[in-house]
Amino acid sequence: MTAVVPPSRTATGLVPARCRTRVEDGEQLPALVWAAGPGWRMISNAVLGGGIGERAWVVNAQVAHGYRRTDPDRHLAQLAGEFGMCGPGVGLMTAADVSRDGHACDGGVEAVATVGIAVRGWAAAADEGSVALAAPGTINIVAALPVALTDAALVNAVATATEAKVQALVEAGYDCSGTPTDAVCVAARVPRRGEEVHPFAGPRSLWGARLARAVHRAVVAGTPAP
Repeated sequence: MTAVVPPSRTATGLVPARCRTRVEDGEQLPALVWAAGPGWRMISNAVLGGGIGERAWVVNAQVAHGYRRTDPDRHLAQLAGEFGMCGPGVGLMTAADVSRDGHACDGGVEAVATVGIAVRGWAAAADEGSVALAAPGTINIVAALPVALTDAALVNAVATATEAKVQALVEAGYDCSGTPTDAVCVAARVPRRGEEVHPFAGPRSLWGARLARAVHRAVVAGTPAP
C-alpha cells in the first residue's frame, strides 16, 4: 500500500522529488521519487539501473534497519512500479530517513542527499572487505546538471561528487570518507543537435565546480550532528 504525502522541499527545479510512503512488514516507510521523464542520461553505481544510459526516473527508498533481502534490485523495481514509474530508471535504498533530505542548488546544478552514517569508516581500511551485503546505513546523492556531458565527464562528475561528499563529512566533524554502501547518481541532459557536450566535470571545471558546491551543501544540510 502506498500513499502520497506533500512534496518535500526538493519539489522545485531540476529534481522535483516527491515523498511517497508505503507500508512494509507493518512499518510505514518513505521514498523520494523523481519522475525525470525523457531527455536525461544518468550515471550511477546503484543496484538498479547502474552504469551509464538514458533513464527516466530515480527512486531513493528508505528500508528498515536490519534489511536482509538479497534481491534489492527486484525490490526496488517493484517499488518503482507501485509508484507509477515506467521504463528504465535508477533505484537507490538506505536506512536513513529520506524525508529529511538535504537539498542545494548552484548555478543551475541541483543536488539532493540522504545521509545515513551509522555504519561509516575510511575507504582505505585495513580489512580485506567482504562480498556480503553491508548494513544499509548509506549516503545517497542524486545530482542533476542542465547540460550535456560526455561519458568521460559523467565519470568525472561521480568522482567530483564523491570528493565533495567527503569534504562535507570531514567538515561536519565525522572521521570517515563515507559508508560501505554509498551510492551516487548524476543526471545530465541528452545532447541535442548542435548543442555543446561538455567534456569535463572535475572540481575546477565550470560545471564540475557547481556540482561540487551543490553536493557539498546538500550533504552538509542532510548530515546529523556527530
